[in-house]
Amino acid sequence: MANEIKYQINGQLADNTVTVDNKEDMILVPVSIGNADENRIIAELKAEDSGLREETIRHVFDLQKRVIKRLLMTGVSVNTGLYYASVSFRGIIENSTWNPAKNSIVVNFNVGADLREAIKQTTVGIIGEKGSAMYIGGVQDASTRALDASATAGRAFTLTGGKLKVVGTDPAVGITLTSSKGTETKVTEDLWVTNDPSKLTFIIPADLADGTYELKVTTQFGSNSKTLLKAPRSVTKTIYIGTAPSGGGSGSGSSGEGGLDENPLG
Repeated sequence: MANEIKYQINGQLADNTVTVDNKEDMILVPVSIGNADENRIIAELKAEDSGLREETIRHVFDLQKRVIKRLLMTGVSVNTGLYYASVSFRGIIENSTWNPAKNSIVVNFNVGADLREAIKQTTVGIIGEKGSAMYIGGVQDASTRALDASATAGRAFTLTGGKLKVVGTDPAVGITLTSSKGTETKVTEDLWVTNDPSKLTFIIPADLADGTYELKVTTQFGSNSKTLLKAPRSVTKTIYIGTAPSGGGSGSGSSGEGGLDENPLG
């Protein structure tokens, strides 16, 4: 039965950079074990020994995406069990006319009943402190004060965490934003506002379109600015220029269930 499946996600303790004076105040940072793209998901489905050929799985996978897109883009709310999705509009309508330059379509996601049940079946293992590891503990959009990894093009965006200061001469050092289509944009130094080990603030390039991006910070910062690492290290975070999917919580480093919204369809 599905409800008999147990899950575990590990986390590491890190200093809460919001309460600088309280060194005993800790947060828990999830330990990432990689990313899963479409090919990874299809490979995992095949590994379930369903007896289906990969071509069949991929066809059904693509068919589901096509159907869900059609339903959403014609005004139908979708409940997959994992998530509940619905469409809303952004921007002021002037002269009763839709203007793509000022108005946009937004898809809102809430955690579904199946995923909420999976959360209940998940245990959290604390595997020590992050120590000298580089990590992102929290994010905030300066424009909206949102903590849900949403960002606004042309406005400041802040990361808090550890060992985030961007320094070094390696060509890979810097801040990049990669769109879901694979287009990489480098955040130039003139857009950096604060560049400290525990706080990194920069301006999101104004010409970036709304969508999902992989934010990547690469640095040679070690224990201090005078001691650079021989090889750069990186940390990544998925952010959403525009509106973040609903129900996902209030940013990395938050505790509890992160404000999971109730699914209107149960």
